[in-house]
Amino acid sequence: MRRALWTVVLAAVLISAGCGSASGPGSSSGGGDTLVVWDWKSGDDGAADYVEAAKADFAEKHPDITIEFVAQPFDQYYTLLGAAIQAGKGPDVMLFNGGGQLRDRVDALVPLDSYVAGDRGRLAGWDAFSEDGRTYAAPVTLQGHPIYYNKKLYEQAGLDPDRPPATWRDFVSGCATIMAKTGTKCLALGNKEGIGIQFFLSGLGSGALTGQEYEDWIAGERNWTSRNVRRIFELWKETDGAGLNNEGANSTAMFNDSFAIFSSGRAAHVIGLMSDVGHWKDFGEFLDPGDIGVMRAPVITSGATPSLPYDGGIGYAVAKWTDDPELAADLVRSLTSRDALAAFHAGAGAIAADTGIDVSKAGPAVAEIVDGIETGQPALHVALSSKTLDLMGRLSQQLLSGSVTVDEALTQLAAADREG
Repeated sequence: MRRALWTVVLAAVLISAGCGSASGPGSSSGGGDTLVVWDWKSGDDGAADYVEAAKADFAEKHPDITIEFVAQPFDQYYTLLGAAIQAGKGPDVMLFNGGGQLRDRVDALVPLDSYVAGDRGRLAGWDAFSEDGRTYAAPVTLQGHPIYYNKKLYEQAGLDPDRPPATWRDFVSGCATIMAKTGTKCLALGNKEGIGIQFFLSGLGSGALTGQEYEDWIAGERNWTSRNVRRIFELWKETDGAGLNNEGANSTAMFNDSFAIFSSGRAAHVIGLMSDVGHWKDFGEFLDPGDIGVMRAPVITSGATPSLPYDGGIGYAVAKWTDDPELAADLVRSLTSRDALAAFHAGAGAIAADTGIDVSKAGPAVAEIVDGIETGQPALHVALSSKTLDLMGRLSQQLLSGSVTVDEALTQLAAADREG
């Protein structure tokens, strides 16, 4: 109760102190025009050069406008943003994850299509920030869910580190060998927040669903009780029951405990991110970059075509209450400029939405990831509403604890998905 009350109070303070104040060129508010940005990235050391590059780009066009970044804690971000939306005031520009978190809030956002038309060909990942044919944010990064593996552990187990398993049967067999010969676990999994199931669904889904099933899922025509969808959730339960995961997955935080299990060599695989945490650059601080392998989903269903699951990762949007949408949209364009995104790649290891940025010096794992973008498919979980994702997280924990069956979970998810 205290925490909930504190969150409400904090939201009110932040909205009052950090509300947008851009009044347009030639006017003043509090001693000068200001655009306020809310995000959870600008306070990170790895994003410092990115923020400065974006500010510099914007200052060339609007030298009299001040930019104020307010970095919010991610675990409270959408709660605080929800309070701002309810109040009808807050930041001028705000950061979103692609998918449901943005789509559930488009009524509070300005459609950006007319402002960002010139960036369409330069940036990828737009679909994750679109709803009903309109674009509500410009992509900063591409976010995907590659399966990373530890080549050194493969070598120690007598497996070919350059030929990861292509089928689920071979994957399980290889895991048994790795666990027996190295004493490590097969998969690092953190599901304390209920997020692990999202990575599992998207990381393995292209190996389980047929091409038509995959297209239908993304288009919103989802059959939760089909054999192949059911198989993904069965494997979620089976992998834990067979001891392939680290102990206590439901009490292990994904950020960053599960990734630490992989990077410390205590698990051979992890379904991680390609940008810009829990990814190749983070792992490279502890593992030799040459030992970090990237594999496609093993084939679970005959005829499935595994691909890299990715979408627009994070993107900046403009609040409907801002005084000057055109000015705020121009800031979004600076936040997605090539120089800014190149700095984000260099500093944080982000796979930028601007695919023209040179990533050749980033190492073999990045080369493998970028190579998969051309044939990649949207991530399955990104197509779901935030309400469905929240339910799936709770049910995923219950599946691992044994308090719900796969059939019961899928029935509830189908009903929630229909309701939107």
